[in-house]
Amino acid sequence: MARLMALPIGLVFGAGIAVSGMANPAKVLNFFDVAGDWDPSLALVMGGALAVTFLGYRLVLRRPAPVFDLRFHLPQRREIDMALVGGSALFGIGWGLSGFCPGGAIPAIGLIRPEPLVFTATMIAGIGMAKAVQGWVAARSVLSAGDRQGA
Repeated sequence: MARLMALPIGLVFGAGIAVSGMANPAKVLNFFDVAGDWDPSLALVMGGALAVTFLGYRLVLRRPAPVFDLRFHLPQRREIDMALVGGSALFGIGWGLSGFCPGGAIPAIGLIRPEPLVFTATMIAGIGMAKAVQGWVAARSVLSAGDRQGA
């Protein structure tokens, strides 16, 4: 049932992204261009999303469990580390350069234009590269720990 509910939830999310203009990279880039053709309308979209999220979490987390799962799957880590800061910076740089974020690009794929397809393909490649680097760093730290124990 949870997978079945993902479809209407995704459709509502995609429709909201499309109606708000967040699937239009020109509108997003104009929001970031505070010294030029600044378009503050996306601040209202983001503020509305924050308000709905704030209230939604307050209501939903009063329940013992989600409707379609046995427990809530909330983040356990609370620390701010370099991976979080670096990932956030890369997200912001990519959004500012392209005008797309994943939430806007994926619904925009339905417009059959090359820009969201290129963005999504490069995003997937970036995720793959990040996973490879994480695996490489983890393997090096295991090898390094083994060298220290053997010494």
